[in-house]
Amino acid sequence: MEQQKLPNVTLALVLAILSFLCCCIGGLPAVILSGIAFFLLSNDEKKYRENPEIYSNYNQLKTAKIVAIIALVLGVLYFIYTFYAISQMGGWEGYMEKVRIMTEQYGIEE
Repeated sequence: MEQQKLPNVTLALVLAILSFLCCCIGGLPAVILSGIAFFLLSNDEKKYRENPEIYSNYNQLKTAKIVAIIALVLGVLYFIYTFYAISQMGGWEGYMEKVRIMTEQYGIEE
């Protein structure tokens, strides 16, 4: 019997790597992408547990799951840090004022 590949592992691995790369963009894109990857991987893991002898890429599933978990944790931590940094600047208004000052200082026009 020819072994099959779990259907969503490659897509989940790509999403996990993208979420790892997006960790420093406010944290939210990383959380969303790694959450989707983690959901896809959990479905494939259930399929593997039902019939482990017919699937061949379980190691790739484990790798994608590890990358997704790391990206999820980093994304959540950066998301929390972003909220903390904005609150230390006086909330959203203080943050926008700081952006306006820096825009004027460096001559960047909107």
